[in-house]
Amino acid sequence: MSSSAGFGGNGTRGAYDGFDRTSIDRAGQSEAFDAIGDRYDEAFPHKEGQIASAAWLGAQLPPGSRVLDVGCGTGLPTARQLTDEGHGIVGVDLSPAMLKLCRDNVPEGEYHRLDLADLEASGLGPFDGAVAFFSLLMLPRAEIPFALRMLHGQIRGAGPLALGMVEADVNDFSIPFLGNTIRVSGYLRDDLRQVVRDAGFEIVGEDAYAYAPASTDVPPEIQLFLQCRRRP
Repeated sequence: MSSSAGFGGNGTRGAYDGFDRTSIDRAGQSEAFDAIGDRYDEAFPHKEGQIASAAWLGAQLPPGSRVLDVGCGTGLPTARQLTDEGHGIVGVDLSPAMLKLCRDNVPEGEYHRLDLADLEASGLGPFDGAVAFFSLLMLPRAEIPFALRMLHGQIRGAGPLALGMVEADVNDFSIPFLGNTIRVSGYLRDDLRQVVRDAGFEIVGEDAYAYAPASTDVPPEIQLFLQCRRRP
């Protein structure tokens, strides 16, 4: 992992200050998604909650807004959806294979292979809004509050954040996933709300979906979608 300094692009103290960067371990995470590739969309064909949450975010912004897509994956449906609505997408992901699929599916976007912990120092921001669908769950719980505070600092004004998580009381827990192993973290919904609010966001909407992926080795899950606004 990169050990970039804990300062924002403008020289101010960074949101990751106080987090032990030597504890960051992404081993196997991006490799798993490299191996999964476009099978991800086959295993998760029904994304009504994600589509609705992205539609909410897009409606909060004027066309031409610059939107950060955290863990952009294959670009479907979110980068494609927001691009079709007239927004500019900046996608970040650790998986080269996912980034290639994203560029193929949504060539209008701007994409970077980047660890979320290094986004603040990258100079890519600020953004008018951000989406983070099932990307923060790839972090250990100790890092998630820092990542949310970093996103707060990357969004302008009272801009929107659309967040998708799986409801689960787990921390850096290994699970089988489409023939690979990934590590995931999650919260029960009251705890998730508190973490999001503590990071400086107001929750203005929430949806929950019971979801059974089209794959026998991925267990059913409760997907939580929070529609948030940055508190300036």
